[in-house]
Amino acid sequence: MQKTIIQGRLSHRLRSMAVSTQAAIAVLARRAVGRPLVAEWPFLFEYATLFMREQFNHAFRLSADIDASRAYFDSVYGVLETYPDVEIRPSEPGAPRGHWFIPSQRQSDATLLHFHGGGYAFYAGVSRHFTACLAHTLGVPVFAPDYRLTPEHAHPAQLEDGLAAYAYLLDQGVAPARLVLCGDSAGGHLALMTLARLPQAGLPRPALTIGISPWTDIGRRGASQFGNDPYDLVQGYMTLQFAQWLKGGQNLSDAELSPICQSYQDLGPIYLQAGGREILVDMIRDFAQAVAAQGCPVRLDVWPQMNHEFQSYGSYLPESRQALALLREAIATALGQPNRFDAGTFTELTTYPQGMTSERRDPAPRAAVAAMA
Repeated sequence: MQKTIIQGRLSHRLRSMAVSTQAAIAVLARRAVGRPLVAEWPFLFEYATLFMREQFNHAFRLSADIDASRAYFDSVYGVLETYPDVEIRPSEPGAPRGHWFIPSQRQSDATLLHFHGGGYAFYAGVSRHFTACLAHTLGVPVFAPDYRLTPEHAHPAQLEDGLAAYAYLLDQGVAPARLVLCGDSAGGHLALMTLARLPQAGLPRPALTIGISPWTDIGRRGASQFGNDPYDLVQGYMTLQFAQWLKGGQNLSDAELSPICQSYQDLGPIYLQAGGREILVDMIRDFAQAVAAQGCPVRLDVWPQMNHEFQSYGSYLPESRQALALLREAIATALGQPNRFDAGTFTELTTYPQGMTSERRDPAPRAAVAAMA
């Protein structure tokens, strides 16, 4: 780890450090007898999966006091890279609450509206770090709204905040043809629900919508939702609790709050990434098929041995490097720029029309332009 953050109350810090030690010992013991959890995983990836899973599990045990639950989850975490080239600044007074993540060198004309993950209930330090990773790696300014969280604020608070953030960027002069809507995990859910609601709100569609391990059905769907529990940091039971908090006791069906049951006609393209070992992979596959059946341009790439949000490992893993590079190419494609976004080894489904991709002739990054339009 390049940097470990230790903060908060002493009892949380001590327990988190004990969990970290136990996770490391468990991984070392498995590997000593030649039985890693997944043969293709490096030590650090397996350790982090076990550590984060137990941190989530204990945070759920504390969820009767959601503030304590969030504080515990943030008490100890590590980052593999820091991004000193990314300036983080709060939105101005009167704007939707959130932060701009602005790279020192801009490599694209796009602006990214990114909704963080955390099951709608957490906005953890690791989520903020991943947003900085996106700004750094993609070379685009990113606005990350601090949308209202459950269980304090049930639906439609998050969707209202998502639409407000989208309208805010348009008001700031970001052209729809340069606007990329993005989200990871529950943030992917919010990105897709926001996209589906744009016509009703009278707002133009973005150049591209990206779902990174998106939560596409708040009910039960697919064998992976519980079958991949041993390999993932997020667990199947958590998705059902997150769904109950999102409903907030209202008489709402799963279908009303699930992207897989929405219409995306004339709202593409949509680019999805998932890990084959994550609990959400089957519902993401089903969502891609449903969107394709509507005639919406969609592409799904799945890395078979990866789990939830493996992209957050930045340059550490070959798979995360490849996934992040493909996000860059997807954005270039959407903006009509030279790109290398042809279907590849991990592409499970694509309905992108021919002609949306073109060979990149200028592999070197373009010269930096203004940090933010």
